[in-house]
Amino acid sequence: MNRSFKSSVAFFALVALLAPAAAWGQEKNQKPPDRAKILAAAREIIGAQTYCALATLDETGRPQVRTMNPFPPEEDMTVYFATSVKSRKAEQIRRDPRVCVYYADHSKAVGEVSLMGKAVLVDDPQEIKKRYREYWKMAFPDQKLLVLIKVMVDEVEVVNYKQGLYGDRLTFRAPSIKLGTEEPQK
Repeated sequence: MNRSFKSSVAFFALVALLAPAAAWGQEKNQKPPDRAKILAAAREIIGAQTYCALATLDETGRPQVRTMNPFPPEEDMTVYFATSVKSRKAEQIRRDPRVCVYYADHSKAVGEVSLMGKAVLVDDPQEIKKRYREYWKMAFPDQKLLVLIKVMVDEVEVVNYKQGLYGDRLTFRAPSIKLGTEEPQK
């Protein structure tokens, strides 16, 4: 057995011990978690992470995932990243703006967050200046190629064991909300 597999088995065994059986998923008569709880649970996980994964779709429709260094989400959960106008991810976003941003903290059995939405490229110098990071001098030697990726999130999915938010025990679907609506999704 490889180390990664053993770590995964150990993680899920730990989760099973920490989570009461009734908490796995929403019971039919149980009220789903409220919007504020889902957003707070998502922000807790996001706030503890330095990096996340950004998934885009390539020209054949296959997901392409890379590690990114995001800015903290805005109040409406919009997330920004920096990239080059010539990067593959920029090209993929121009072709198909559907993306997913994924944050996870399994080292402490906390959980995971998926932010689904649409991305646009922002080349406004004022927006770039507002978010400027010192390491960009090395990462983007030609600052004229620097562009921001703005992800406008329309759905938030969260599994946060500390907050009692678990995936459905049959489908494993995480508690989620559609932004702009009031009701959590099952």
